Amino acid sequence: MRSALERHGGSVEKFIGDAVMAVFGVPMVHEDDALRAIRAAIDMRLALATLNVELERDWGASIDIRTGLNTGEIVAGDHPSAGSSLVTGDAVNVAARLEQSAATGEILIGEDTYSLVKDAVHAEPTEPLLLRGKTERHNAYRLVQVLSDEPISRRLESAMIGRDREMALLRQAMDRVAADHVCHLFTQPL
Repeated sequence: MRSALERHGGSVEKFIGDAVMAVFGVPMVHEDDALRAIRAAIDMRLALATLNVELERDWGASIDIRTGLNTGEIVAGDHPSAGSSLVTGDAVNVAARLEQSAATGEILIGEDTYSLVKDAVHAEPTEPLLLRGKTERHNAYRLVQVLSDEPISRRLESAMIGRDREMALLRQAMDRVAADHVCHLFTQPL
């Protein structure tokens, strides 16, 4: 499971009994962290299917997998001296509850995660779920498949309004970098 998670840019936060908790976007954020997490979940499911063939053959047993993915604000900290890190917040709790609500072999994704990957996956809405510890039902989606191995292309869905000052600062910085670059380009010895 660790290999599948790390191959897609995730970090194992901890193993809790028979569960693994991983995070994407900590310590390095990628625009496609939600899709990376989905691909890692699929790879984990495939890896377990391979392992189950061996377990059935050698021991007459198998392991089931259920996955919950959620996106949201978290608190993250790192304790290198203790060799551990901390990730906590409502997004973590909802992911755990989605996992508990998932059927065997199922990958459930939260609404915010779905909104980030909806152009790259085929997912079916579930009935709104009443998650343990929550008073309101949560919308979730059952992952059917990833549609492409290509990265997600983002579209700006709203105009930048009221950012004249920030845009002016960015243009000044860009002009300064361009002027410095041209200056260095012409002052280097041949």
